[in-house]
Amino acid sequence: MYPHERSLVKKLESKPFALIGVNSDTNREQLKQAMQREQITWRSFWDGGSTQGPIATQWGVQGWPTIYVLDHKGVIRHVNVRGAALDQAVDGLLKELEKEDKPRS
Repeated sequence: MYPHERSLVKKLESKPFALIGVNSDTNREQLKQAMQREQITWRSFWDGGSTQGPIATQWGVQGWPTIYVLDHKGVIRHVNVRGAALDQAVDGLLKELEKEDKPRS
């Protein structure tokens, strides 16, 4: 998913959008190397080296990767969308936000 995530981050760099990753790999040093190699420029948290780490537990993650798309209020609006469906979900939320931000006449 890294290539798609990279393109999404680049495409939306001037928009109110943030990609946040959570990783449960056991070897933190190998993870850091992989992040450099894969050009991960977005914030990514390490969940203690376990698939039952505190972040995964709090968010109820059952499988990897799990994708949550939140709106600007922090409400989960989409779960486990990928590819074009992920793009559509994000674009739709950005359009909703633009409508809210437009001054009313």
